[in-house]
Amino acid sequence: QVQLVESGGGVGQAGASLRLSCAASGRAFISYTIGWFRRAPGKEREFVAAISRSTGRTYYADSVKGRFTVSRDNAKNTTYLQMNSLKPEDTAVYYCAVGTSVVAIHLPTMYDYWGQGTQVTVSS
Repeated sequence: QVQLVESGGGVGQAGASLRLSCAASGRAFISYTIGWFRRAPGKEREFVAAISRSTGRTYYADSVKGRFTVSRDNAKNTTYLQMNSLKPEDTAVYYCAVGTSVVAIHLPTMYDYWGQGTQVTVSS
């Protein structure tokens, strides 16, 4: 069992930066592939970024590539999503998730545990 708690959301203007954190408790964090997803009002949950458990390779949705950076600190059982050059279309609830057998990093069903989400609102 793993518990995930996101933090760092808030309100910012277009062009601003925010850093989301997701702290995990329970099973060894290093065992998991980490994903970040978001859900905007009236839209489906969508993949944002992921970082693999073995190589630390990172993956990004085209919409955030070059602006967002995902990282992990296994010693602190924490993952981060650094969001730069924010746009109004980045407004959403952001979720972190972890899974042990993630073969398709963009699919929410691949992940075993989810955080409660943190709201990010970007104004124009």
